[in-house]
Amino acid sequence: MTTQQMPQGQFSGNVLFYSKPEPLAKELHGKIGVKRLDGPFKFAKAGHAVPLTVGEFPLAAITGPIIFVGDEKLPIAVMGLNANENMFVRDDGTFESGIYIPAYIRRYPFVFANDEQNNQMVLCIDRAAEFIVDKGYDMAFFDDKGEPTDYTKNCIEFCNNFEVERQRTVSFVELLKSLDLFESKVATFTPANPDGTQGEPQKIAEYFGVSEEKLNQLPADKFVELRDNGALGQIYAHLHSLVGWDRLVALAMTKQAEQENRTLNS
Repeated sequence: MTTQQMPQGQFSGNVLFYSKPEPLAKELHGKIGVKRLDGPFKFAKAGHAVPLTVGEFPLAAITGPIIFVGDEKLPIAVMGLNANENMFVRDDGTFESGIYIPAYIRRYPFVFANDEQNNQMVLCIDRAAEFIVDKGYDMAFFDDKGEPTDYTKNCIEFCNNFEVERQRTVSFVELLKSLDLFESKVATFTPANPDGTQGEPQKIAEYFGVSEEKLNQLPADKFVELRDNGALGQIYAHLHSLVGWDRLVALAMTKQAEQENRTLNS
């Protein structure tokens, strides 16, 4: 895909994390680049629900719940219980050890945007990213001849691969829709009362997930089809991931207790 000319047209869509997307062009970005940071993920601290591609399900399932949201049933990695609070990103911009980092986060600051006027996808960068600088950068976007550097080419390849996986995810979701496998689900938490008894269940989230009952009632040929095309493994990764709600609740309670202790001792 070309990056040499500024496309003329309007871009659509609000994209998580990207506050100032600009089409990548040598005229605008020929003398800027990316500075390496020890903690490059501070931006992701605002992402408690991060888009996920279907190929990531097995790895993401270890970290937390994988759910589906909205009419499009977009797959989401749940990384926090409160809006704009990713519980796995430290204040220094690093992730907790052992946490799977979704490709959606790893591709930042690059992103494809729709140029509806010209009916094409355009590669953009988030000019507001803290590690994009005009001096002292480690990796330039363009070389002295105005051509994309190896760094930029690698990022373009990553974004292209991400787009392929995104399309594959759309097909996966459409398959589940066609088999009527989705159902509404509710994640709850039952707190303990001071006297040790259980309190009233509290609703954490409402979302869409695969119905195990509907899955088990599929005709044998449809079940075999899901097995043979790899969708069945991804479905089970999603189902197994839902035990991660308990992990998120426990982590939230631990963080709350630590905060209260710091407040008392300050």
